[in-house]
Amino acid sequence: MRRFLLQAFAGACFCASAFGQSVPEIAFDSTPDFFKLPEGMYFGEVSGVAVNSKKHVFVLSRGNTSGPAYGAAAAQLLEFDSAGKFVREIGKNLYAWSFAHAVRVDRYDNVWVADKGSDVVVRFDPQGRVTRVFGRKVEASDEGAHPLEHPKPPLPPVDGYFRQVTDMTWDSNDNVYISDGYINSRVAKYDKDGNWVGSWGEPGSGPGQFNQVHSIASDSQNRIYVADRFNQRIQIFDTSGKLLNTIKIDVPAPPNSPVAIGSRPTETSPGHMHPGSPWALCITPGPVQYLYVSDAYPGRIYKLTLDGKILGWLGGSGKTLKKFGWIHEMACPSENELYVAEILNWRAQKLTLHP
Repeated sequence: MRRFLLQAFAGACFCASAFGQSVPEIAFDSTPDFFKLPEGMYFGEVSGVAVNSKKHVFVLSRGNTSGPAYGAAAAQLLEFDSAGKFVREIGKNLYAWSFAHAVRVDRYDNVWVADKGSDVVVRFDPQGRVTRVFGRKVEASDEGAHPLEHPKPPLPPVDGYFRQVTDMTWDSNDNVYISDGYINSRVAKYDKDGNWVGSWGEPGSGPGQFNQVHSIASDSQNRIYVADRFNQRIQIFDTSGKLLNTIKIDVPAPPNSPVAIGSRPTETSPGHMHPGSPWALCITPGPVQYLYVSDAYPGRIYKLTLDGKILGWLGGSGKTLKKFGWIHEMACPSENELYVAEILNWRAQKLTLHP
């Protein structure tokens, strides 16, 4: 397999100084009842949200469930206009639908979906037609048609195939970067025509290694930001896979912070439940860009500069408006306008920030 070389030098520090900062809370509002679903249609776990150039909002939900209680197909892509009015469902009964993970919109208003269950990424054109497919779904007739196993160490990755894919982004030349996240722990790169270029990363905790690549985004300088969730960090690369920087968010949670579900996390809890462990990333448009990051506990959103300085935080775990239940993806069409997709609360919220 062709791979990119990670150029990390012994003793070099790639870490942004995000520790020990005095971080202010950002005031914000949530628009009540923004998304207006048709009668008889419901969100399931909302895993993704994205916005196009017309300010239409695309919500990827683990709704429309079909099949047995275990391993049921759970994915549905819905479009709403800028006022939250339902427009249409895209890809009804699509072969790729298995377990929804992320949705993004590129600069041409193509809508891209990563489906963790079928191990494919699908591109729809603005009319809702499938125009490109990456990866391949396991054949239903094959004896291997069962949930993926997680051997230790993992099996070697294969060019063009994913194992529990999570997200996608692009550079200014329309190259595609796909986070092949839960098992292969790598970033895959395709050119603008959909041809495999290569990949970088492997399981681990060292520079350029990953422990669950959960979200990915790019800025106007073609830097690729990768949410290395269980390693509790964001790693930043150039388009060849060279490590440029690492951001760690350390904003302590008050001892009485509400917990969305389960026991209160401790220092020995899994990495994805630590404060600042990145679940979702989004980067605002220019000319000055900002990075927004969400965590599961204490359920906050953090606003950062692209070099890792934390400018503020908002929210916390809960079920009312302005509280969050595991933000799984965010869209940030402007500095002070966010859309967040929540797993536990089965909803998406439109937020307006007042910094």
